[in-house]
Amino acid sequence: MTAPDRVSAPKFRVLVVDDDPDMQRLLALMIRAEGMQADTADDGDAALTRAAATPPDLILLDVMLPGIDGFAVCERLKRDAATAMIPIVLITGLEDRASRVRGIRAGADDFLSKPVQREELLARVQTLRRLHETRRELEENRKETLRKTFDRYLSPRLVGSIMADLESGISPFERTPQRVAVVVLFADLRGFTRLTERTQVDGVVALLNEYFEVLTEAAYRHDGTIFNMAGDNLLVGFNVPFAQPDAAVLAWRAAHDMAASARPVLERWAARGMATGVGFGIAAGDAILGNIGSPHYMNYTIIGDAVNVAARLVELAQPGELLVSGAVLKAAGQKAAGRGMLPLRGRSEPVDVYSVML
Repeated sequence: MTAPDRVSAPKFRVLVVDDDPDMQRLLALMIRAEGMQADTADDGDAALTRAAATPPDLILLDVMLPGIDGFAVCERLKRDAATAMIPIVLITGLEDRASRVRGIRAGADDFLSKPVQREELLARVQTLRRLHETRRELEENRKETLRKTFDRYLSPRLVGSIMADLESGISPFERTPQRVAVVVLFADLRGFTRLTERTQVDGVVALLNEYFEVLTEAAYRHDGTIFNMAGDNLLVGFNVPFAQPDAAVLAWRAAHDMAASARPVLERWAARGMATGVGFGIAAGDAILGNIGSPHYMNYTIIGDAVNVAARLVELAQPGELLVSGAVLKAAGQKAAGRGMLPLRGRSEPVDVYSVML
């Protein structure tokens, strides 16, 4: 059995733009002799079309072209966000200072004078190639940092969607606050504060890490967005920052999945003399979504009536109990035992509440 072929890295692509067939052919041969790929264009319009369709890694651009000259091509490419980072070497027979200044203003990264010398060409290409690869590595590191940051709050599927949007210049996170319809899920350990009084600090941290790990994974399986972990309390939002028409169903399933996932953890704790349970609360309604805080500390979160109602419900929930508002229950298409119209602290109107043991 032969070893599988390794996927080779794509060749460094150079677009050679020159209306002189002999010069174009010579430059392309020099590039290919160094193991790089050389594509060609005969004029400025063709260069713009090729660069837009399949952006190269470097452009060797003659200044004196029919139609749009090299200065104008360079200026257009540098104005376009999709091609602005492509290094451009202007190749010119113009030696006057004004032409050089015009090229710099157009955004050229380097210059070559005609007749082109092979050693000088390759030296400049290799220098710009290293610069390009460094930029690309920095960009990949930036993307990986962003992905790891998003992974802390969102499910992998939603992270993939965000990264794809960012590639297209779209951000799901608005700079200004916005009012949105949300479904909010709270999960909270019952009596955990009392238990921690008998546990060493490092032991408390280990317990909470074990607890939050299974709950967050359950939330991610149902595309929930984690907005806050405070003490032993977990806040998960649905229908934010992406629209989720089935948000109530996702929240309902997430609560059940969390309870099932936490059960083995709680059983291990009980065997060590630390009996506790998890209460859940789900509510729906309007909330404000945005970056809230001060210039020194910002938190991307949700606030509003839906959050307050869900917080009050989780306070009332017994270990293993899910309290859900009537609006969520109806939207999720589920049934549960009625608890009646309950007055909730900080709210003028009572809420229709239902209960299910998980």
